[in-house]
Amino acid sequence: MNKLGMNLFVWTMTMDEDLSDTLSFLKTSGFDFVEIPINDVKLEKWQRLGQQLAELGLEVQACTLCSSEYSLISPNDAVRQAGVAYLKQIVDCAAAVGATILMGPFYAGFKTFTGKPATQAEWNWSVTGMREVAEYAQTKGVILAMEYLNRFETYLLTCADELVRYVNDVNHPNCKAAFDTFHANMEEKNIADALRKCAPYLVHIQISENDRSTPGQGHINFNEVFAVLDEVGYTGPMAIEAFGPNPPELAAATHIFRPMFDSPEQLAVDGLKFIKSERAKGRKSVPV
Repeated sequence: MNKLGMNLFVWTMTMDEDLSDTLSFLKTSGFDFVEIPINDVKLEKWQRLGQQLAELGLEVQACTLCSSEYSLISPNDAVRQAGVAYLKQIVDCAAAVGATILMGPFYAGFKTFTGKPATQAEWNWSVTGMREVAEYAQTKGVILAMEYLNRFETYLLTCADELVRYVNDVNHPNCKAAFDTFHANMEEKNIADALRKCAPYLVHIQISENDRSTPGQGHINFNEVFAVLDEVGYTGPMAIEAFGPNPPELAAATHIFRPMFDSPEQLAVDGLKFIKSERAKGRKSVPV
């Protein structure tokens, strides 16, 4: 069975707050793990959090992204080298907190655009840099899971075809794929086909509704999503990812300014119940 988790973005961007009550709530609610954002390289902080999570019996995965100053597709070689060095430090922090998967769109600068399609040079720079980070991640026991985003957040990887090509080009056992249903809903002609394409590389799934609210309360066809995951035999982790008007910095980045749910806690409970209900269904395969 898949381990089920909750992304903590509805509570924090930094993990600097005291989230003891939240973490305890998620554990008692039935979650197997939490997905935490790592956006600083204060190693001691992540070691302390890792110990706290271990004491609670909560497993952990990590996510991150890169700002323009660490972009692996910058035309400035110094920026690209800084990006590789930064990501190696993020890997250290992921290992310190106990995460075996570090997922996200860190192959390029988040929301950093040129107004043009990605060039072959940009692609090659990112692939070369990521291969070096993956080589380092292997020594730390961390798998990198590349996540493609929608066209309004990146321009290097925006669909399953590009994601698969990228992972194949990096060509390292510690560089795999993640799949986020929110982005797929925007960018794919057929989510089932996109999942099948990614299946050989998938190590992480984010269950996210079309409006970033409670899974099962929007229009994404999750019956189809879970049917394909059954079909391809996906047994890896799944995490609910949602966003709301808080934290304000994240609301500004995701352009969510109206309440999407009653509370983060209610979203977590309802989302978990929905996923467990869907996973318990017997399904026929989705037509190819």
